[in-house]
Amino acid sequence: MKIVLIGPPGSGKGTQAALLNKKFGVPHLSSGDILRGEVAAGTEFGKKIKQFMDRGEIGPAELITEMVLAHIDEHCSDGFILDGFPRTEYQAVKLGERHTVNAAVFINVPGEEISARITGRRTCRSCNAIFHVKNSLPEKDGVCDRCGGELYQRQDDNETTVANRIRVYTEETMPVLDYYRKSGLLRQVDGARSGETVFRDIISILS
Repeated sequence: MKIVLIGPPGSGKGTQAALLNKKFGVPHLSSGDILRGEVAAGTEFGKKIKQFMDRGEIGPAELITEMVLAHIDEHCSDGFILDGFPRTEYQAVKLGERHTVNAAVFINVPGEEISARITGRRTCRSCNAIFHVKNSLPEKDGVCDRCGGELYQRQDDNETTVANRIRVYTEETMPVLDYYRKSGLLRQVDGARSGETVFRDIISILS
């Protein structure tokens, strides 16, 4: 199974990918986690990409594409659930040259809903679990329910950066939808509903 999840930042791609991973046992690969890992490790790639991530921008397509594709080849070449990649048509083409994608699922969420979701999001420093100040509070304020790690607001989860991320998404990622639509692989779900409902819709699509 080789699945691509497409949607604006905060649309729930990571949540749905984790649920699909649990159900099917197919590796969940988040391009954002890969990039943030490189930044945290202080690698040469991380140093180059950090300045773009801090502004909510995608960064050089060729550089990121080779990094993510190399990670796929090394860790999950037989199957994957991609979250956050491809984000441009160039990346979609390069992915298609190496792997046959079975389905591209577009999780569609309105912009105002996206902004509210992201700015209220809190992430665990240890296990990357995600909580929310309005609809997914931890049992103890500032502490992850799963591992006891510290919860924090990511630097790129502020209103200014979120607005820029949505703009970048609209300009650069929407052509990916056209690419998969022309390939007959695109399916769409309403991501403004509950995560459980969205998951059932995705399972129906994959079935």
